[in-house]
Amino acid sequence: MDSIAANSNAPTPAEDAAGETVDITGIMQAIPHRYPFLLIDRVIGLVHDKTCVGVKNVTINEPFFQGHFPNHPVMPGVLIIESMAQTAAVLVVETLGPDARGKVVYFMSIERAKFRRPVVPGDQLLVRCDKERRRGNVWRIQAVARVDGAVCAEATVTAMLRDRAEPI
Repeated sequence: MDSIAANSNAPTPAEDAAGETVDITGIMQAIPHRYPFLLIDRVIGLVHDKTCVGVKNVTINEPFFQGHFPNHPVMPGVLIIESMAQTAAVLVVETLGPDARGKVVYFMSIERAKFRRPVVPGDQLLVRCDKERRRGNVWRIQAVARVDGAVCAEATVTAMLRDRAEPI
């Protein structure tokens, strides 16, 4: 069994909630994603340069449920990974504050991705991102997604902060 899934010292939802919050408006100021690809609704427990928790309320109205396992709706694993990357990006931008203005966080790699249980409509996905290290503009972040305290997915995300490209 993986150490994250087996760790009895895993944070409780109350511990995840300690720290700052970022509402949907703040998230949209921090990252460029928009509906239908904005995959976090709120950030809780933000501790700059350390950790944060992205909240995704999964509903049957999500556009991907129309084609992903019709009659048995399951959130695609790749979108769970994307919610991890978006939560990590908010951690980076909020940590850097004004130094991140005019920049965007680009997803570079995903390592050790594991999926433990399906995420279905009605679930509230909590994505905890913990900074492992930062070297210059490259960040390495450990991410764990949970529903009702049970690990759904985990991965190591690497991202880079770069100047925002000019519109085409």
